[in-house]
Amino acid sequence: MPGIFYEGSENVLWTFLLVTVAMGGGAAYVSGKAIAQTWRPFWHLPLYMLGLAAVIRFCHFALFDEPFIAPRSYAVDFLFAVAAAALGYRLVRVRQMTGQYAWLFKRRGVLGWGRAR
Repeated sequence: MPGIFYEGSENVLWTFLLVTVAMGGGAAYVSGKAIAQTWRPFWHLPLYMLGLAAVIRFCHFALFDEPFIAPRSYAVDFLFAVAAAALGYRLVRVRQMTGQYAWLFKRRGVLGWGRAR
């Protein structure tokens, strides 16, 4: 996938895994958790990830001399960051809803909750 949709050097797969997946995904995951912990709505998440995707692109540019202005690569970074942040957000929100409103909601799987019966 990185070679087709992602611009970079001959080591594009390794730089993608290191910068986008490991560093960017980790930062997005904890950002999603932080957004949920402060009870902000989900629509805030993509707005924050726009900035994080730009930081990820800058890390690719500064560390591995990859193009900074690369719209397809930015879109891939953004989509991956949103997915990682959404996972962190949802895990925290499930814990919040089933913990704070235990009389009303019960956990339904890892990423869901439902009405208590």
